[in-house]
Amino acid sequence: MQRDQITHFSASLGRDMHIMVYGHAGVPFLAFPTQDSMCRNYEDFGMIDQLADFIDGGRIQLFVVDTVDRESWSARGGDNAWRAARQEQYFHYIVDEVVPLIQSRNPQTPAVTGFSMGADHAVITFLRRPDLFRGVIALSGVYDADYFFDGWMNPTLYDNSPERFLPNMPAGHPYIALYNARKMILCCGQGAWEEDGVRTLRFLESVFREKGINAWCDFWGFDVNHDWPWWFRQMRYFLPFILDERE
Repeated sequence: MQRDQITHFSASLGRDMHIMVYGHAGVPFLAFPTQDSMCRNYEDFGMIDQLADFIDGGRIQLFVVDTVDRESWSARGGDNAWRAARQEQYFHYIVDEVVPLIQSRNPQTPAVTGFSMGADHAVITFLRRPDLFRGVIALSGVYDADYFFDGWMNPTLYDNSPERFLPNMPAGHPYIALYNARKMILCCGQGAWEEDGVRTLRFLESVFREKGINAWCDFWGFDVNHDWPWWFRQMRYFLPFILDERE
């Protein structure tokens, strides 16, 4: 398997960041790690091994990024305005720096994915910039800024809170047509540690339905926990839909 590490200085964040690249060809995936994790997260927890046939077969190429979660979503008790601003800087790092880097290496339109907090980042990024991506696979996210900020809100955090900005999107907003031209898959189990994921995905599902957005919100069984073994199975199940390999 072709495996590369990129270290580069981020102007948006003011520091070096890292990206692990797995594979040589195929649909590029911008991949967000789990909460507080860094670019080796997928490798360390076995996801790269689980997807080796997709990667070695040239069907997908993964670009796994670092996070700044410890400075933003996870930094409870800190300055909320600074935390929100840091998330906004991270968003601009992703769309202004990482996406062009991916496109410099792979000309295909990327998809975006993530698990747990990584799913939150994937959904925020996709919903804010659907023009940049072919689709999204988000597994076990908690799409609720109140969960992380204890009810605090400002305009910057609002822009990073799909459960806030999406209900207020006008019916004729051009992004709705873009969403429906893409493939949107959001999945959550209903087992251990998935309660908030189920709650927030049910709410987003209702908003998608109200706005006429054709997102696939899938709820797996009560034995399906918030953990890697289930994300392995879910990724293998959903990838063919993003790759147009399954009807």
